[in-house]
Amino acid sequence: MAAKDVPIACTLGAGDYQERVRWIADLNQRSLQSHRRDDLTLHIDYEAGALADVEELVRKETACCAFLTFEIEPRLGSVCLVVTAPEDARLAADTLFEDFIASGPSTQAQTRGCC
Repeated sequence: MAAKDVPIACTLGAGDYQERVRWIADLNQRSLQSHRRDDLTLHIDYEAGALADVEELVRKETACCAFLTFEIEPRLGSVCLVVTAPEDARLAADTLFEDFIASGPSTQAQTRGCC
């Protein structure tokens, strides 16, 4: 299926979706350092020790939200996850990205040191 043919929708059922959001919130409480958004791209900076969890997050999200693209950038002392939504998802981007940063650092810490 061509990228433009991928539906802009999560394929998780309601219960699975809520479980995923809780899993991401737990990861964020443990490891999220900062984040910043540039239009349709979200940069999320995690502690370096969270690499395996970030890789698992990408595996899970790629399976249910194939319209998003993910890139993991290991760095000295951190791991950056870059999530990009296609133009077709612009209207839903705020909601989509909120799930990835839920329960993260306070607003004051959000952009400090982010990838």
